[in-house]
Amino acid sequence: MIVPQFWAEGRIQERVAGQQVTVRRFGWSDDSPLAAQAHADQRTRGAYDRIVSGEKLERRERKQAYNGADGVPIREEIVERQGDSIITRNGYGARCLNTPDVLFVDVDFEGEEGGSRRSGRGLTVLGAAFIGALVVGYATGLAMAGVAAFMLTAAFGFWRAHKEALPVVEDQGDPLASARARVERFIHQHPDWHLRLYRTPAGLRVLAMHDVYAPSDAAVTDVFETLGADKVYARMCRNQNCFRARLSAKPWRVGIGEHLRPRPGVWPVSPDRLPARDAWVARYEKAAAGYAACHYLGSVGNTLKVHMNALVVQELHDDRTRANSSLPLA
Repeated sequence: MIVPQFWAEGRIQERVAGQQVTVRRFGWSDDSPLAAQAHADQRTRGAYDRIVSGEKLERRERKQAYNGADGVPIREEIVERQGDSIITRNGYGARCLNTPDVLFVDVDFEGEEGGSRRSGRGLTVLGAAFIGALVVGYATGLAMAGVAAFMLTAAFGFWRAHKEALPVVEDQGDPLASARARVERFIHQHPDWHLRLYRTPAGLRVLAMHDVYAPSDAAVTDVFETLGADKVYARMCRNQNCFRARLSAKPWRVGIGEHLRPRPGVWPVSPDRLPARDAWVARYEKAAAGYAACHYLGSVGNTLKVHMNALVVQELHDDRTRANSSLPLA
């Protein structure tokens, strides 16, 4: 995980075979603006040489706060550092926790993919048995064969549900219950894991307490897939080599309709535009103070197993999100 303090942009413009070629690349550093500029110039020269040799590369990197061009780290204002964790202000103004190895899973209830996933899991044991009976009955032309298929399929379904601690019916009307059922199934298969569960305005947040992980670990891919992690979040974790959790409210949920100023809210901004940004941030923080980013629901698994790095991050997260308060979610 890299969240640099300083940023710069390099630019090379030269004529090659009668055509003008312009290449720009960003550079970054935690040391100084000069070091960031040197890094930008080095990256620009490397990209320019590859482009003029015939390699098809983008001539200019897009200025994005998070999950931008390949190889470009998180480009957000650093609000606070706590050990290996860094709190930044994202592109729409909320504070976010970034950690290199403490696993957060973001399960979003919104969106077509989430809805499709839930409806696919909503098939009951009896529903599956009924479909099986129809198929067998139609294929054989014998009603008794269909009845036998129904009984066998239902019996197998109930046996498997009991053996693997699966729900016989998953409540499609309550996405939180559906998400928690997936967590329970995961814990049944991984009883040594310790997971803390949080309700967010649009979903479920899961924090692993028993161990630390790299975003590229196979175990991370498995838990993301099993719990139905938001696909954009999963991709960002891999690209930025970190895990992430929003600590403060989304502005539009607390009555702040105006976007973070200046637009776009990508760090850094020029000194002459900082007063407008600071004024927006002050108004936002005042409004957000009356809300929680998530609520703690409970813990599952081996709750006695706690990794110290995870504990430090959990305490920071719970404090800044107001997870144990009764404040409304936003």
